[in-house]
Amino acid sequence: MFIQTEATPNPATLKFLPGQVVLEQGTADFRDSGAVAGRSPLAERLFAVPGITGVFFGYDFVTVSKGDEPDWQHIKPAVLGAIMEHFMSGEPVMADSAGGDAPGEEFFDAADSETVATIKELLDTRVRPAVAQDGGDITFRGYRNGTVFLHMKGACAGCPSSTATLKHGIQNLLRHFLPEVENVEQVA
Repeated sequence: MFIQTEATPNPATLKFLPGQVVLEQGTADFRDSGAVAGRSPLAERLFAVPGITGVFFGYDFVTVSKGDEPDWQHIKPAVLGAIMEHFMSGEPVMADSAGGDAPGEEFFDAADSETVATIKELLDTRVRPAVAQDGGDITFRGYRNGTVFLHMKGACAGCPSSTATLKHGIQNLLRHFLPEVENVEQVA
């Protein structure tokens, strides 16, 4: 099994491509080892590697984040080993009863439903594919008084360039198509 590794804009995060589907649908984001709680055998293996602080699953990739110490050169072989061992074992990525992340509760005024539908379409067709290339995901959370609220996951969460992505990339894109959008904010 050959696993490709790609750098992401977040220096604390690497993207691993095992050459096969990781999650058929949706994503799964584990921001600490306590969030795993039997939900994912693969995430448990990855959190067993000292220094790992976050694990994110996309369709065909695994994004792994580390703390300040140790350096990637010291823990990357262990991460690659954990991913390879998992896929060679035949175990599922997620436990049978646990799927990916459930969509968060959305908030917006019913009168804005047409605007929200356009926002979601732009996110799904123009933003999310690009963000997935960097090992992350962005999901719609709400719209109120001209402000779009988005949740960033994977490599995007805590990335130094995430503010630029939100303000200069996504905000400008949405404003271009929807003049009523004034601002884009990140929510947890």
